[in-house]
Amino acid sequence: MSHPSMLRLTHLTLATIAASLALSAQAAPLKTDAAKSSVTAVFKQMNVPVEGKFKKFSANIDFDAAKPDAAKAKVEIDIASFDLGAPDFNSEVLKPEWFNNAKFPKASFTSSSIKANSATQLTVNGSLNIKGKAANVSFPLSLKKEGNAFVFEGNLPIKRLAFNIGEGEWKDTGMVADEVVIKFRVSAAP
Repeated sequence: MSHPSMLRLTHLTLATIAASLALSAQAAPLKTDAAKSSVTAVFKQMNVPVEGKFKKFSANIDFDAAKPDAAKAKVEIDIASFDLGAPDFNSEVLKPEWFNNAKFPKASFTSSSIKANSATQLTVNGSLNIKGKAANVSFPLSLKKEGNAFVFEGNLPIKRLAFNIGEGEWKDTGMVADEVVIKFRVSAAP
């Protein structure tokens, strides 16, 4: 027969273990759903909007809705996965004048701070690294829930020439505009 104080100690120990597991589960990184996530780049060529999609990327997001200011994010994009919808264009943008995929196969973003403006709006600051050039960036991010997943959406405007995307004759912005908008949607769940 068990002693009552031993039963209380066992229950207390089990409760402590359960609470620790629940806390560590909340602190774990979210798992990205690639099928419901996307990263695209929108720019103008001869004043006509063109959108290309990065088919391969990873997003590591630590996010707790109760503590959004403690969130962290890192995104890595596989440059070779950029798809403009035509094989000739796809191979052209990988050349040294554009992304120089042979030397710089990945682009990345790492957050330095994430601040909650409201329950559905965040401001993200961090470092964007493309083609060996790093720049500090800041952009708004919308947040919503879809089932048990968090959906993070935003637009990050950049200047392609700041990252040496389009060298030589392609520095002329008359053919391809300097302004590019990186659009993203990341769906991630615990």
